[in-house]
Amino acid sequence: QVQLVESGGGLVQAGGSLRLSCAASASGRTFNRYAMGWFRQAPGKEREFVGAISWTGVNVLYADSVKGRFTISRDNAKNTAYLQMNSLKPEDTAVYYCAADQESGPFSAPRIGYDYWGQGTQVSVSS
Repeated sequence: QVQLVESGGGLVQAGGSLRLSCAASASGRTFNRYAMGWFRQAPGKEREFVGAISWTGVNVLYADSVKGRFTISRDNAKNTAYLQMNSLKPEDTAVYYCAADQESGPFSAPRIGYDYWGQGTQVSVSS
């Protein structure tokens, strides 16, 4: 079991930056055995994949819409994953969720199949 808590959301102007954090508390399986993913859901739209990072951070995958602007990282010693968002656009406005996948291998950064989800944090980008 793992519980996830996102933080760092807020209101920012277009072109600005935010860093989201996802703090994990895991029982049994340690944090460094979970692939971590970030997703977002805008009003009236389906949840979409933003990116993911493997156990050790070696492999990172991004959606085309955020590639070159967003960076995913993790600090296994702090049980925390991060989503650094730069050059934000109004279309990045959404609730952002982190998720943990316990089934993937050590080098996998999956798009689907996540087992645990945080409650989400709102990111709003004004034009």
